[in-house]
Amino acid sequence: MINVSDTAVNKLIGLMAEEGKTLETAYIRVGVTSGGCSGLSYKMEIVGEEQAEGDKLFEDKGVRILVDKKSLLYLLGTTLEYSGGLNGKGFAFNNPNASRTCGCGESFAV
Repeated sequence: MINVSDTAVNKLIGLMAEEGKTLETAYIRVGVTSGGCSGLSYKMEIVGEEQAEGDKLFEDKGVRILVDKKSLLYLLGTTLEYSGGLNGKGFAFNNPNASRTCGCGESFAV
């Protein structure tokens, strides 16, 4: 399961609205790629009705989340959060599988 915090849901609704999409017409695609100072980096994008073969679909608080097979094991149990504070603004992944993260929180290792 992948969870979404209340603040992340509100921000996603706003971003989707800017693109003419809604929670009912779009997905959030999250994944993991090689790279970053800790070895693996997160990726996230808003996509339309583009569910690929092998994608795992999760839903939390009305947000539909697609994860490819390769990324699934790295992301299970993760919570997508959003912070708009002075210490950093943007989405962040609170990942219990990460054994090490970089200082900016954009990459991790398992």
